[in-house]
Amino acid sequence: MGSTKVAGHSDRLDELASGGVPVDTGDYPSTFSGTGIKPKFPRLSRPVPMMRPEYDVVVVGSGYGGGVAASRMARAGKRVVVLELGKEKWPGEYPTDLKDSLPELHMSGNAGRFSGGSLEEVAVGKATGLYHVVVGQGQNAFVANGLGGTSLLNSNVFLEADKRTLQLNNWPEEIRNDPSCLDPSKIDYARAAEMLQPVPYPEDYPALKKLEVLEKQAKALAHGDNCYRVPQTTFFYDGLNNAGVEMKASTGSGQDCTGVNDGSKNSVLMNYLPDAWNWGAEIFCECEVRYIHENRTCGGYIVFYAWNGDGRKAFSDVGASELCFLGAGALGTTEILLRSKAHGLKMSRFVGQKLSGNGDSLSFGYDTDEVVNGIGAGHSPAERPCGPTITGVMDNRGPETSPNVLDGYVLEEGAIPQALASVIQGAFEVLPGQTYPVYTAANRLKHVFSRAKSGVFGPYAKGGSLNCTQTYLMMSHDSNEGTITLDNDKPYLRFSGVGRADHLKKLDSVLGNATKAIGGTLINPPFYASEYSRFVTVHPLGGAIISSDETGRSGATNQIGQLFTGDGSEVYAGLVCVDGSVIPCALGVNPLATITALAERSVDFIARNNGWTIDPLKNGRLDLFEKPARSFPLTADMVAASKAINSTRPSEGSGIWFTEIMDGHMHIGAGVDDFVVAENIAQGAASFAKLYLSVDVHNVKNLIERPDHASLATGTFSCAALSKDPMLILRGEVQFFTVDDTVSNANNLVYKLTLLSTDGEVYLMNGRKNIDSNMSFSVSNTSKATTTLYTTITRIDGSAVGRGILRVSWRNFSEPASSGGLIGGLIGGLINLILPFLGFFLYFAWNLVTYFLGPLSQLEYPDRTDSGYLPKAPPAQIITLTAKDGIQTTMKIWVPEDDVVKKPLPILMIPGASVDDQIFSCPTVRTNTVEYFTSRGYTVYVPVLRFGRVPVAEKGYTAFDARLDIAAAMAYVHEKHQVRMHVIAHCVGSIATSMGLLDGTLQAEWIQGLTVSQVFFKLHFGFVNQLKAKGPLGGVYEASGPWFPMNSMPNDMFLQRFLDQVLRFYPVGPSSELCTSTTCHRCSLVFGRLWNHRNLNHATHKHIINWFGGIPMNTLGHLMRTGTAGDSLDNAGNNLVTDANLARLEGLPILFVSGGDNVVYDPQSTGKAYEVLRGRFGTAPYRRVVVAGYGHLDTWRGKRSNIDVYPSVRDHFERCEAWPRV
Repeated sequence: MGSTKVAGHSDRLDELASGGVPVDTGDYPSTFSGTGIKPKFPRLSRPVPMMRPEYDVVVVGSGYGGGVAASRMARAGKRVVVLELGKEKWPGEYPTDLKDSLPELHMSGNAGRFSGGSLEEVAVGKATGLYHVVVGQGQNAFVANGLGGTSLLNSNVFLEADKRTLQLNNWPEEIRNDPSCLDPSKIDYARAAEMLQPVPYPEDYPALKKLEVLEKQAKALAHGDNCYRVPQTTFFYDGLNNAGVEMKASTGSGQDCTGVNDGSKNSVLMNYLPDAWNWGAEIFCECEVRYIHENRTCGGYIVFYAWNGDGRKAFSDVGASELCFLGAGALGTTEILLRSKAHGLKMSRFVGQKLSGNGDSLSFGYDTDEVVNGIGAGHSPAERPCGPTITGVMDNRGPETSPNVLDGYVLEEGAIPQALASVIQGAFEVLPGQTYPVYTAANRLKHVFSRAKSGVFGPYAKGGSLNCTQTYLMMSHDSNEGTITLDNDKPYLRFSGVGRADHLKKLDSVLGNATKAIGGTLINPPFYASEYSRFVTVHPLGGAIISSDETGRSGATNQIGQLFTGDGSEVYAGLVCVDGSVIPCALGVNPLATITALAERSVDFIARNNGWTIDPLKNGRLDLFEKPARSFPLTADMVAASKAINSTRPSEGSGIWFTEIMDGHMHIGAGVDDFVVAENIAQGAASFAKLYLSVDVHNVKNLIERPDHASLATGTFSCAALSKDPMLILRGEVQFFTVDDTVSNANNLVYKLTLLSTDGEVYLMNGRKNIDSNMSFSVSNTSKATTTLYTTITRIDGSAVGRGILRVSWRNFSEPASSGGLIGGLIGGLINLILPFLGFFLYFAWNLVTYFLGPLSQLEYPDRTDSGYLPKAPPAQIITLTAKDGIQTTMKIWVPEDDVVKKPLPILMIPGASVDDQIFSCPTVRTNTVEYFTSRGYTVYVPVLRFGRVPVAEKGYTAFDARLDIAAAMAYVHEKHQVRMHVIAHCVGSIATSMGLLDGTLQAEWIQGLTVSQVFFKLHFGFVNQLKAKGPLGGVYEASGPWFPMNSMPNDMFLQRFLDQVLRFYPVGPSSELCTSTTCHRCSLVFGRLWNHRNLNHATHKHIINWFGGIPMNTLGHLMRTGTAGDSLDNAGNNLVTDANLARLEGLPILFVSGGDNVVYDPQSTGKAYEVLRGRFGTAPYRRVVVAGYGHLDTWRGKRSNIDVYPSVRDHFERCEAWPRV
């Protein structure tokens, strides 16, 4: 079966990704977690791990254009996702003072090339910072990062572009020939105005000094008739806006450019975005879109983004099956397109060209003769508020004042935000390029005092120099010659001179005269550095401009904003720019109205062109703390992720996150099961792979207490042999220190990830890091364990795709993305900030230390429960056997299922000392010995001999005595079936069988084939057992009493507890064989290490006590004497291996089985007996198998014994059945 391919429909993809059908909408996550505590601020955005792999529409950016696209497409019934670089902040969360504002400052870009060398890169602050200064050559830009885009920080001015500007040749024919197409009568401006609701500063509001000063300046310049109050998207009354969001009346704080906290600013956050949210759009913040691919397999587009949440930078992607709207602002959209071009997306050469600063000039009239009251304040006094940042304009765009449209300009008054109030005076005093008025001596002295007053009493001191400072924002027409290029994958903003020098001199004269009229000093803009970087724009435009001739030869997009595929007229129908990037020239006025109108025009055209209806239904009042009116159902994996995210409780502090980067080699292909072999093949084929993972632990307490220790993982996986593009990780899990059920004593860090390729292929990745006893006292092994991921990739039907090993390299440790942090805010103060980190660190360290300290770790005492047991068929019958000497034992009988063809010969399985039938009927392995042979038609008998796990064992019978129990069992089986039988004899059971055959107690002619496990009549102890047999340990055994128990408990007598502590250091071999089980330790003391731990699963090792009793010293003493002699001995010490006795074995086919790593009885034990019989009777009846990697008892109860051991025994039986026995 091939890989599952997703055919461009998100509902189908969600089913595949989750392995199930989408659940009911009742599982839709609440805006706030289920803590019972309503948050102070709403949250429209979701945690990034809740993002679906594909939507109908992806909207990049959340400013005016992005907001329009999201709202209208959601109302058209589309599955919409909005990706925003910045964070979600609501009124009340914006900084007010400098201390709080500085952490939100982000500076990027460059200042050009110096001395012909490399670019001087600027990188300050977080990429998600609210205040973003883009440093460029010739001009700088100030934009906002946040949900709502630059609308969060602009001055709210809603002025339409004048018709003469729209008639310039830069515009497409449809607009320049009919500039009224955007007018209210033609819907587009009207739609924008309906949602944004602009109104001028009310006449009944307190008079504003800065507005009055502007009016005075306009009259002084003979432009009083052109001065008016601007329409602005500010509320001056309490009530609902047209999106249904509750608004508050403006307090006139003047904080618009740092964020208005009074709830009056009707930004995109308050209208288009809540509307989109209410109609089902899903919004995600801190997602920095990097580039876009065309999805040639499924159609649509693939949007690649970096998740910058909490300081991480995790890369991922999301599919747009129909449309991708770019609304990241002129600079953001252009950067994305340029990077997409570098990644292979074809487009017009005009992308990155023709940028404009909108003729912006930010200046100040400092220390004037007028009280301006132009410093913003978080709590503005009601009697003399600063007022909204801009309330008035001197509009000289008309033909009367500017016959040449390109000479038109607007001059608006502004406000300095509180955050800059404490430092702005110092800047004004030192900035170069100031234009001073001509002062009389008296005036000069007056201004010295006014400056001193501000310096001493602060920026709000009435009559101080700052209290008398007027802020100017001028917009005009620049030369439109800015560019953005990528250098080392970083955007490089460049204005080769803002241009139009004569025009600029005229504007400087206007500013100078306006300032002179009020007796102030003209101050050049901030960020001033040189003659060519005087300007800062707050309205960057262009970069993906509308073409004037509908081809890529004169623009990057068509009149709708659809991106050209090259220089011709062909476009990407679903790739649409809807922000300031499409505006082909300076507007000479605040652009928000025109950007919004053009976006409305584009989205309306696309909807009509596709036959979609944008629902006009009014929302009514929106409760942003509740669920939206419309939503799409969550899939099962999304519900699980939502519950994990919502599990954080304020009382328990926040969760934590970390990123992990691993790389290595993946062999793509089936048939290779060994990880090292797969890695070697992949290295030879240069099949490189890289895993970039972001892991969120939303509740550390849950992580520690939950059985699966799950966390939420997202990111990307790259392997060119599997997919040409990085594959998206869909809400995977990382489970910490889960018990590895497949091995005896280990925990795993488990990675369960679903991968989605850009071609729609869905794969499952399962990785594990092995935390086990190999780490004991080894720093290098501990490092290897925590940094090595054994990785398997399958299709969703389970078929193999690939295998390999990924590692966290030291190089990746040094990458900035290899980091971690806190999820959520500082809930409950410093303690709750520290607790998640401390809790996770201690939890992680403790689990590592447990294995690092090896034998010094806490002991594991017997578990007599049946946890981990698998369903097994009970024996069909349990009978009592009576031996010749009157000793009674039991025997269990299993028969094949009715639908299995029955074999005529039964099997008698003889266990060893201290155990019972469970070495063959083990309930913790998938297929035990009994099941293996009954499924093949054999009836199986398992007696428990007198030295086994039975009460009679305490009487101290020897292996020689136990031969009588075997005789009784054979007699029963022979009488029952009247045919020969197969016999499997293990360890001491095998020794007892050899004794009975050699002395004639057992009838060899009743046996069709014999399998002896680990030892027969020749005994050769392992090295440690040899030392024990020759040393004084026998005396120690006897001193402890007649019976040595395998069971021990923490409340035992001191001697037993002391013994358990000493046995920590029993020499079991390599560190991989260390464990903390007291029963395992005691078994090793008595018999030697009975298994290679890697061959037992966890449940088998955990329940050793359930199939091990104790052993009497008399039994043990006889075994030690026999082992020391090297031959089977009777109770009197007589050697049973004589020529006469061996003759009784002639003609009996025997399979000798030894574990290659057996340290109880060295494999030489079976080797010697094998050679004796071959030398005496020939080679034909005898076979020997040494099972590599196995020890003693694990040959029969190992997790893979049914694969590695049982088939050899079955083959032996089948050969024996064909062997002529006389």
